[in-house]
Amino acid sequence: MSTRQDPIELTRGLLDTTAELRHGFLDVLGESTHSPVATFAQQAMNSPFVATVYQRLWRPFSFYLASGVTSRAEHRRAAAALRLSSAERLLDVACGPGNFTGPLARELPAESLAVGFDISAPMLTRAVLDNSGPRTCYVRGDAQLLPFPDETFDAVCCFGALYLVPEPFRVAREMVSGAPAGGRIAILTSYSGQAPPIRAVLTTAASKIGLTMFDRQSFVDLFTSAGLVDVDQQTQRALQFVAAEKPS
Repeated sequence: MSTRQDPIELTRGLLDTTAELRHGFLDVLGESTHSPVATFAQQAMNSPFVATVYQRLWRPFSFYLASGVTSRAEHRRAAAALRLSSAERLLDVACGPGNFTGPLARELPAESLAVGFDISAPMLTRAVLDNSGPRTCYVRGDAQLLPFPDETFDAVCCFGALYLVPEPFRVAREMVSGAPAGGRIAILTSYSGQAPPIRAVLTTAASKIGLTMFDRQSFVDLFTSAGLVDVDQQTQRALQFVAAEKPS
């Protein structure tokens, strides 16, 4: 008989604060604490309707249009960059409905744990319904101050949300702190390296709905200044994928 501990209890043991179990996910903010919805994009990410259609319609279409990379190819790239075959704990920051958390959890060794982390209760409710499993748990909280001790996760990722949050570089630094020596970090975010006329149109459109466009160096420089090594960047159309390692 298997003695594997429940992933919710495993995750609760990793948290450095108390959490209430709500709708199948752990909530460190409390039911009365609402997600910030200052922009149209943030309102969309807190919409139950968008949470329902995000994984199957919204994200595959919009991200393929923005990068030319399919969801399946994104999952393969993420698993390779994060070296999940040898990881014990994965943290997926701004996980939405778990569209990466669930598939990446299946790439982990049998006794590992994938934690999806988001501030949107509708997204996490959907994640529990669509992307739960014996290696997954979801937590609601603010990524600007992750509720885990430093160096808790072997792999930390954020695929498609840093352009939404008020302080993206603070969130990225929190992600770096979450990984131990030898840990892997990977992000997917916006990219403003197009020719000037196209860049101007994209930047203007993005600002109107509350998205930030990042240049080629922003996250490469952040990772390098934080002491990370093996920094690899891929750019496609309006998106960039950046992965790095915390030196042993």
